[in-house]
Amino acid sequence: MINFTTLYDKHIDNLFAFGSRFSSDREMIKDCIQDVFVKLYTKKDSLDSVENIDSYLYASLRNRINDEYRRNVRLCDKEINDVNMKKIAEADAFALERQERQQILSASIEQFFEKLSPRQQQIINLYYIEQRKYDDICQIMGINYQSVRNLMHRSIMRLRSLAATIDVAV
Repeated sequence: MINFTTLYDKHIDNLFAFGSRFSSDREMIKDCIQDVFVKLYTKKDSLDSVENIDSYLYASLRNRINDEYRRNVRLCDKEINDVNMKKIAEADAFALERQERQQILSASIEQFFEKLSPRQQQIINLYYIEQRKYDDICQIMGINYQSVRNLMHRSIMRLRSLAATIDVAV
């Protein structure tokens, strides 16, 4: 015979933590855990074949959370109407348009980067892509600190002047 109070006390915290991996809705997780224990109590006579009660509890909770998600999806599906579909379509079109503008901008930046001298490309790459500090760049490029700062300034100014020709607003 299973002592449900002991079983509940022993597993409640771990089951809640386990359920939290699937959802951030604390109340829904608590409800699902309660449902699992109610089901366990109502079917206690048919549970003699269960060898590992811990695994049974975790699997039951996971299945119960999945059932709850499926139920919520069906409820949400019924609420979708033409207005919502239009909003979704507009949002998708906006996202696609923004992505296209971003691709154009990225291609332009790559072209601008190629117009820099090799040393300017190297310093931009070291500082912004590899995220190196000026001291590291001094050692890598074999130039002094002030030269690194001057080269970085000239590189940024060159990129800004090239970017001023962009007519794409992102």
